[in-house]
Amino acid sequence: MATIDKNEIRSFINRWQGKGDEKSETQKFWLEILRYICGIDEPESLIEFEKRVELEHKSYIDIYIPSTKIIIEQKSIDIDLGKAAKQSDGSLLTPYDQAKRYYDWLPASEKGRWIITCNFKEFWIYDMERPRAKPEVIELENLEREWPKLQILVDSKAATPAEIKELEISVRAGELVHKLYAALQTKYINPNSPEALRSLNIFCVRIVFLLYAEDAGLFNKNAVHDYISSRSNTARNAIIELFKILAQKPEDRDPYIDDDLKTFPYVNGGLFEDAGIEIPNLNEPDDEPVKIILDDMSNGFDWSGINPTIFGSLFESTLNPETRSLNGMHYTSIENIHRVIDPLFFEDLRAQLDAIINLPMNSKRNKELVKFQNKLAGLKFLDPACGSGNFLTETYLSLRHLENKILKELDATGQIKMIFSQDESPVKVSINQFYGIEINDFAVAVAKTALWIAEHQMIRETQDILHDFYSNYLPLKTYANIVEANALKINWRDVIKPSELNYIMGNPPFRGARVMSSEQKTELEKVFEGWANVGNLDYVSCWYKLAADFMKDTNIKAALVSTNSVTQGDAVAVLWKPLLTSEVNINFAWRTFKWSSESADMAHVHVVIIGFSNISSNAKIYDGENIYDAKNINPYLIDAETIFIDARQSPLCDVPEMRSGGKPADGGNFIIKEQDYDEFIAYEPNYKKFNPAPTLTLEELYCI
Repeated sequence: MATIDKNEIRSFINRWQGKGDEKSETQKFWLEILRYICGIDEPESLIEFEKRVELEHKSYIDIYIPSTKIIIEQKSIDIDLGKAAKQSDGSLLTPYDQAKRYYDWLPASEKGRWIITCNFKEFWIYDMERPRAKPEVIELENLEREWPKLQILVDSKAATPAEIKELEISVRAGELVHKLYAALQTKYINPNSPEALRSLNIFCVRIVFLLYAEDAGLFNKNAVHDYISSRSNTARNAIIELFKILAQKPEDRDPYIDDDLKTFPYVNGGLFEDAGIEIPNLNEPDDEPVKIILDDMSNGFDWSGINPTIFGSLFESTLNPETRSLNGMHYTSIENIHRVIDPLFFEDLRAQLDAIINLPMNSKRNKELVKFQNKLAGLKFLDPACGSGNFLTETYLSLRHLENKILKELDATGQIKMIFSQDESPVKVSINQFYGIEINDFAVAVAKTALWIAEHQMIRETQDILHDFYSNYLPLKTYANIVEANALKINWRDVIKPSELNYIMGNPPFRGARVMSSEQKTELEKVFEGWANVGNLDYVSCWYKLAADFMKDTNIKAALVSTNSVTQGDAVAVLWKPLLTSEVNINFAWRTFKWSSESADMAHVHVVIIGFSNISSNAKIYDGENIYDAKNINPYLIDAETIFIDARQSPLCDVPEMRSGGKPADGGNFIIKEQDYDEFIAYEPNYKKFNPAPTLTLEELYCI
C-alpha cells in the first residue's frame, strides 16, 4: 500500500470538480480513488466493475469491492442521490434502493457492512448495521480533510465514518469545555482554592449534560438555551434554580414556578443534587461565560454526536488540575482500549454471535440468540483505576452493539413481539454491569456522566432497529457502581464480590520506582507486605498483585496496561515468581508498543498489555501487526519456558565488580587525561563513536 499524499488528493479533487459521466468515467474515477485516496498501488486487482447479480432478471452492480464486500451505485453528476427515478421494470427507486436490492439478492458470504452511492460530487455512505440511520455524506471538495472516511473501501478494520466524525466532534467539545472553564474560573472569588475548583468541575459537568439533553431530544428543543438567554441579566440565579428543579420530582416542585421551568423533566441520578457548590457571579451584562454557553456551546454546536468514550477522557484532561497542567487535551484511543478488551473477551463474544447468526433461520436459532443476549447481560466488569471511565464506557458500547445486532436478527424474523412480552424490555445489557474504583472525585462524576450519555446513545441505536421501541430514559437511574476511593486501600470486595465478577481491566497509573511519592511508596510496601525486594517495582505492580489476589479460586480474567518495566530486569522475578507459583497464568500479551496520550505535549510511554487468570488457555502474543500462538508466555513475554533471572550481588565470572553503574564515587564528573584516552582508543577504536571526548578514567573505561 502506498503512502497517502495530500498533493495527490488535491489534484484528484481539482480533476473531478464539476464533471462526471456514469457511462464513460465511472471506472477511471474509482480507480483513481483507490490509488490516490486509499493508497492502493494496483487498484485494478481490488475492484470489480459490473458485477452480475441474479434478481428476477439479470442485473449488474456498478462497483463491488470483494475484500471489503462494499457495493457502490454510481450516478452521473446531475443525478440527485436522494431522489427516486423510474427503472427499466417500471419501479421508482433511489440510488440507495437500487443498491439495497442488489444487496438483498447477494449470497450471505458476499454481503458487507457498507453501501455507497455516488454522483461524482458526493459520497453517501450507508451503514447496514444501522439501516434506519441517515447516511454519512462526504463532498468531493472536502476530501482533503475527510479522506480517512473512505478507508473502509480497502480496510475492514478502518475507523468507520461515524467513528471519525465522533472523534472530530468530541475533540471540538473538549475545546469548548476548556474555553468555558477558563472564562468561568476568573469569576470565582478564590479561583484556585480546592472548593472553587471542585465547584467549577461539577458546574461544567452539569452544563455539558444539559446541552447534550437539549440536542439529543431529552429536553424540548433549545430549552436550556432559551431559558438561560431569557434571564441573561440574572443568569446565576436562573442556573441555580434550574439545577434545583432538575433534582426535584414533579410532585415535589413549587406549583407556582415559571412555566418554562415546568417543561424540564426530573433528571435524578444524583447529577443535580445539592452538592453545596459555588456558582460565581454571572449577572453582568454580556457576561463571557454566559455568551460561551449560549452562542458557542448551544447555538454553535450539536452535542448529540459526541463519543462518550473519547469525550470522558477529554473532559477530564481539560478540567482535572492534575492533567490540565500538561497544556493539551489527551485521551486513550479507542484502538488502544480494544487492544485490551478484544483479546480479553470481545473477540470470543463476537465469534460466538457470528456462529449463531450463521445457523439456519428457525426457532432454535432465535432461542440461541436470546440465550446469548442473556449471557451478555450477565457479564460484570471492574476497572480498579477507572479514571473518566473510558474502558467501562467502550465496553458497554461494544456489548450494546452486539445486543443490537441480536435484536436486528430477531426483528428480521418478524417474531420479536412474541419473543419479548409486552411489559418486557428487549434491551438487557445495562450500565449496572460495570464497576469502577477511582481516587479523583471529579473523574468519578465524569465517568458516571459518560456512561449515562452512552446509555442514551445506545437506546437511540436500538430505536433505529426496532422502530416502535420506547424507553423511559429519564429520570436517570442512580448509579453507584463507580466508587470514589483509593484502589490500593479499599477492599475490592466492598465494590463487587469475586463470585459475581467476570473481568478486570484497565490502565492503572504509571509511576516508576524512583519517581513515586513517599505516600505511593508506602502504599506499595503495604500491598506487597511480606514480599522481598519490592523496592524496584513500578507502582502499577500493585494492581497486578491485588487483581491476582481477587481472582483466586475464581474464573475471573484480567488484562492491564502497564509500563514495560514489569517485564524487564529484576522486577520480573520479584513480581511474577510469586504470582505464577500461585496458579496465575499469562493468557495473552501485547509486547512493547507506544501508548500515545493523543496530546502533542505528551511523551509516548512504552507499555505492554498482559492478560492473566487462574485458567490455562490457548495463549497468544501480539507483536505489532503479528499474532502468534504460544505454548507458554513467560513474564518476559516470550514463548518459552518460564525461567527467572534473579538479581545478584556478585559477578558470575572473574570480572571487575560494577559498583553503581555510571555513578562517580565523589559525586562529581568523570575525568580522563588525554593521553589515557588515546591509549584506550588505540586498544578499543570502536568505542570512539560512543565517547568522542574523554570523560572517564582509564580504569573506568576498561571496566565498562
